[in-house]
Amino acid sequence: MTPVVTVSGAAYPWGAKNIDTDVIIPAHWLKTISRTGLGKGAFETVRAVPGNIFDDPRYAGSPILIAGDNFGCGSSREHAAWALADMGVRAVIAPSFSDIFSGNAVKNGIVPVVLPQEAIDRLIAAAHDHPVTVDLESMTVTTPFQDRFVFEMDPFRRRCLMEGLDEIGLTLARDAEIAAFEGRIGVARPWTRPAGSVVAGTSVI
Repeated sequence: MTPVVTVSGAAYPWGAKNIDTDVIIPAHWLKTISRTGLGKGAFETVRAVPGNIFDDPRYAGSPILIAGDNFGCGSSREHAAWALADMGVRAVIAPSFSDIFSGNAVKNGIVPVVLPQEAIDRLIAAAHDHPVTVDLESMTVTTPFQDRFVFEMDPFRRRCLMEGLDEIGLTLARDAEIAAFEGRIGVARPWTRPAGSVVAGTSVI
């Protein structure tokens, strides 16, 4: 997973509330287990409406999405986070998120930023013509107009995002400790090892 410290650039000034995962990526796109290629299906029903914000050239490739309350509700499909990441979104700012979506977002390198509705309204107004910056170091969202909104995040999730750690990365980071533990268990409980395996220089018969 790519580390995320700062996300800066144009933002989709959407603000829609109660956007569920079926809107983010419709069910007929869920036949794949690949994380790539889903961006073209993201917000398919929204994009079917002429003049929609996702096809507006002013916001093409925006790394930030500003949404309304209860973003990512509905099913637990991780494809929703995959689709957002594939279309280039690295941060979503909203008053609240579904817990499952929020977790899936972090696991896929997307920063879920929770701010009050007043801040969302101000950011939407600013994002129509100006960039927005999300900074995990200072835990702030800023604009060129000196707007500065402070947000909170679980320290563990923040660390995972900033260091680019998903579950696999977290496990690999403790590889030496895991190997040492397995070695000790292999000696203390040799019956837990398959016949013919070697543990700490001894063969298991």
